[in-house]
Amino acid sequence: MKRPGPLLTLLAGLLLALFMLTLNVTSGTKTASSSYSEKSPSPSVPQSSAPASTPTPTPTKAPATKPPAPNADYAGRTDDDTASVAVSVRDGKAVAYFCDGRYKEAWLRGRVNNNGSMKLTAPNGAVLDGTIDQGRKIRGTVKDEGRHYAFTAAKAVKPSGLWRATAKVRGAKIDAGWVVLPNGRQTGIVTRDGKPASAPRIDPETGAVTVDGQQLTARPVTPDPPSASGSRS
Repeated sequence: MKRPGPLLTLLAGLLLALFMLTLNVTSGTKTASSSYSEKSPSPSVPQSSAPASTPTPTPTKAPATKPPAPNADYAGRTDDDTASVAVSVRDGKAVAYFCDGRYKEAWLRGRVNNNGSMKLTAPNGAVLDGTIDQGRKIRGTVKDEGRHYAFTAAKAVKPSGLWRATAKVRGAKIDAGWVVLPNGRQTGIVTRDGKPASAPRIDPETGAVTVDGQQLTARPVTPDPPSASGSRS
């Protein structure tokens, strides 16, 4: 009778190999599953979007307005040196006098804009267009009887500036105007019942002037309506 030793040994080896194969397959499945789990991204949690913020409106600044032209007096000559011009500015209004010292004259009035520009007019149709330059001078033109006169009038300090005297002398209506320049030069016209002629000099310190043998007092002119300096019979 033969021994079953070798057969049993072979069978035992087969069983061991089968067991090891089963063990490897099971371990490999778990490893693959674990690897897949690690590589699979976790589902993302949807983020709630914050409401868009409304921009704060920038406050609109009101445009800066220029202050009115400063009160001042100006006096000067035309570029061709044939006439004088004086301008008095008060509270946004202006009065001007243009004269050649012989027969040509015009009293002009109007408003002054905040930028210093002005357009003054006279009853006889004369027009003054000018602009105040940094409060130091007025540069412009006077149109009179179809002719344009360019002028520059520097800032004037009393006694220079614009003067006027109105009165009644020996039954005649007197209306006289003067432009006194900073250097003392005077240009003026006295009108007797509408007839112009060269005016006598005034005392720039007191305004005293003698017209047709009568003493009158000339006064500085402002944009307010002039008042009579007195009457003589």
